[in-house]
Order: sequence, then C-alpha cells, then structure tokens
Amino acid sequence: MRKTMKKALCAVAAMTMIFGMTACGKKGPAVIGISQYGEHGSLDNCREGFLQGLADAGLKEGTDFTVDYQNAGFDDNICTQIGQNFSAKDVDLMCAIATNAATACFAAAEDKDIPVIFTAITDPVKAKLDKGNITGTSDKLPVEAQMDLIRKLQPEAKTIGILYTTSEPNSVSAIEEYQAKAAGYGFTIEAVGVTAQAEVTQAADTLISKGVDCFSNLTDNNVVGVLSSILEKTNEAGIPVYGSEVEQVTLGCVAAAGIDYYELGKQTGAMAAKVLKGEAKASEIPYETIAEYGIYINSGAIAEMGITLPADIAEKAIESQK
Repeated sequence: MRKTMKKALCAVAAMTMIFGMTACGKKGPAVIGISQYGEHGSLDNCREGFLQGLADAGLKEGTDFTVDYQNAGFDDNICTQIGQNFSAKDVDLMCAIATNAATACFAAAEDKDIPVIFTAITDPVKAKLDKGNITGTSDKLPVEAQMDLIRKLQPEAKTIGILYTTSEPNSVSAIEEYQAKAAGYGFTIEAVGVTAQAEVTQAADTLISKGVDCFSNLTDNNVVGVLSSILEKTNEAGIPVYGSEVEQVTLGCVAAAGIDYYELGKQTGAMAAKVLKGEAKASEIPYETIAEYGIYINSGAIAEMGITLPADIAEKAIESQK
C-alpha cells in the first residue's frame, strides 16, 4: 500500500512539477541562469519583462525560483564562460538575451539537456537555434513599416545608411531584408559592416562622408551599445537617425517603427513558465515572433532636424523622450 501511494505521489508530482521541485525528486526553488550579452536599454527591458512574465504566470522569485544573472559585457568569450558555468551548476533553465548569449548557452546546455529560452533574436533559424531543447522569442524588425515611416518623414530622402556587425546573424538577416525591399520605397541602402564595437564610430563617420540622408538602426548590440556617440556625430552633421525600438528613440533618435522589448520579455517569461511548470518541454514550443509594433517619436529630435511630422503619424505615435 505504501509503495503504491509513493508511486502515485511521484506520478502526480511529475505532472505538476514547478521549478525543479517535486514530491519525489529535487527540492527547493528552480535556478534560472540569465545570460545577457551586454547592458543597454532594450536588453535590460527584455530581462525585466522576462521576470514579469514569470510573475504573471504565478511564479514567485525566492519561493519558486532563484536567478543567477550574468552580464557578458558584449564579450563572446565571456558569453561562453557564462554558459559553461551555468551548465556546471546544473541550473534548471537558461534564459539567454541576444544571439551571442543564446548560442553560447545552447552549446553548454545541449549535453545535459538543460532547457534554453532565448529572447531578442531576429532570426532563430539563421542562428541555428530552432532545433533542440530550446525556444524563445524573435525581435524581427518591421522593416517595411520602418521604411514607410522614413519615407513619410523625409519625402525627398534617397539613401538610408545602416551600421551592422558582420558576425551577428540578426543584423545580417535584417540587412538582407532592407536591401531586398528598399527599392519598393524608393531607397537605396548604404551598409557598413564592423567586426567589433570599437569600429562603430569610425564606421559612422564613413556613412556620414557618403552623404546618406538618414541612418536606420537595427537591434545590433555593438551599434546600440555606442548609440550616444553615433548621435553626437549625426546631430552635428544634421542627419536624422531612426531607431528600432523605444529606448533608442528616448536616447535621441527621431523616430522608430519598433517593438516594445519589455513586452517581448514578458512573452518570453510566459514560455519559460510553461517549461518550469512541466506543462511542455522547450523543444515542444515553437519560437514566437512578437506581432505588434508601435510608432515612437522624439519631438525634440524631430524639431532639431527640421522634420515636419505628418498629422497621421502624430495621431498614433507615442512620445518617447527623456
């Protein structure tokens, strides 16, 4: 009778597992290792949204889970070390913020079958993060909406300048889409690639010297990490910069057709909650792409650039300045 009862309890516990704690297995809150590629507004918002998504699913930090948060400072080698450290600690789940962090975590988690939930990855397929015990959310840019916005704010513009990291799959994918669709909006794309963050400001000088009509930012971490320095140069040259999300507009970009990274993080947290509760394996959950985007404007930056904001844009735009 006792053996039968014990088996029954274990079966129920396996079905209702929350955060690595079952009636017949591991005790204590689950450990979530969060690897963030670097610190800037959008990635920070992803992390905060992720924790909110867990909370919205009824999970309490300290009771149901604990967090081991590590920041790689935009260093790929440190990303690798963080992933390996999480694996050595046998964390219950890894949350990876940005492609480089996700790639490193997945490589470290694969042998132990630790689930990985990623966020802020534009193209999970190109990054080879679409198969295995891994899932998450894509921050694919609304490229056509962005070019439509630029066309409305700068009717005479011909050339869009874009800075990107040549080794970042997110950025390469976005550049390809811009180049494929630009002619439909009357634009040509002038793209300058970099291999490291230290090269970004010099690359910005190159685009300025080419006489581009504006810059359009991607969610490229090396570029966004030094956005303030880029804006100093473009403001002096009188060249508008369009962001890819709200935080970039708040920093001084004129406008963006972009996503809300806090909401993206919440969506990611909800997916992680399903895995930690035992409702599904990461491998059973298809990655998701956020469908909604907003139009964000910085009225101060727009005025400084002498841009007239069309009434239809002003009606639906969200003001985003400090």
